[in-house]
Amino acid sequence: MTLPSLRLKSNSDRRIKAGHLWVFSNEVDTAQTPLTAFEPGQEAQLESASGKPLGLVCMSPTNLICARMHSRDVGHGLDKSLLVHRVQVALSLREKLFDKPFYRLVYGDADLLPGLVVDRFGDYLVVQIATPGMERVREAIVEALVQVLKPAGVLFKNDSGARKAEDLPSYVEAAFGEVPERVALEENGVRFEAQVWTGQKTGWFYDHRMNRARLAPYVNGKRVLDLYSYIGGWGVQAAVMGATEVMCVDSSAPALDMVEHNAGLNGVAEKMAVVEGDVMDALRELKSAGEKFDVVIADPPAFIKKRKDVRNGEAAYRRLNEQAMRLLNKDGILVSASCSMHLAEENLREILLASSRHLDRHLVITERGFQGPDHPLHPAIPETGYIKSLFCRVLPV
Repeated sequence: MTLPSLRLKSNSDRRIKAGHLWVFSNEVDTAQTPLTAFEPGQEAQLESASGKPLGLVCMSPTNLICARMHSRDVGHGLDKSLLVHRVQVALSLREKLFDKPFYRLVYGDADLLPGLVVDRFGDYLVVQIATPGMERVREAIVEALVQVLKPAGVLFKNDSGARKAEDLPSYVEAAFGEVPERVALEENGVRFEAQVWTGQKTGWFYDHRMNRARLAPYVNGKRVLDLYSYIGGWGVQAAVMGATEVMCVDSSAPALDMVEHNAGLNGVAEKMAVVEGDVMDALRELKSAGEKFDVVIADPPAFIKKRKDVRNGEAAYRRLNEQAMRLLNKDGILVSASCSMHLAEENLREILLASSRHLDRHLVITERGFQGPDHPLHPAIPETGYIKSLFCRVLPV
């Protein structure tokens, strides 16, 4: 099938040739190939200004990122065959890394499937589609996943904010087989159940797996506070790793119910306490009550979702981390994490330093964490690297 051409302006092919996969609307020669001629999700052949084929893309013609590349070989379009190949390649990496089938199976651009995320929970797969191109081949995605992994069920969890930006409908539905409300997973030897139909994102956050594993030497025999705990990824693991007491704070009552459920799965329910409410309010109340902790974990949702939010977002990180430090014992550990793509690690370090100096504390960073290897970084697309986790020792001066 002959595909329409998307022609770039002179010298606008440099980023693509250097490895990037995104085409911006201001790079397109709209005189020759007007963006208005394309439908959302339509596949096209990307060409340099001279007409040389560069690869195949799927279109988002009304967005700043107007096209995303899925193949540099113009003979391999986005169909079931290519999807099967890409999924097999992605699976081969995860099977080398993990001995049990609980991981992010497909991570968008890094797995050459822009706009597609697949999380694996044993026999169940949760799929998130964020672009019209992937939405167009959603049935082929399911067929490819079924062929490669033979799952018991596949769930479309297509209710993300990214879809709204692409004018895609929001829906959550079973795409294959039956998917229960709760699915089991295991992380760092700790058992969990996640609510994939109603939970945040795909129901679980595999990205901090390695950082949570780092908790062990810090929490053994200690009192731990887990802020924005969600369903206990950090807190329950801390309890299993030997913490004497763990307090989980979250604004969601259903999430805290799952904290208690997951604690029970691991026989550590008696160590857990939950606090429902706004985290900043809870921090002030804990301070007023004279509470102290040996370890505080601050892993908030993204405070910086867009570049325009950087200033306000950095101020929010400053307030959170400073209040968290106030609750630490004299020789305490702060685990400060961020999933904000627009917050550089260097900026987070500066925020932590400023917070510690404001409280007249001495802070050193003992470990630096990144996202797990099932969330590989595409070196040409820094946006694929978003997780920061800094383990800090906080001492009196």
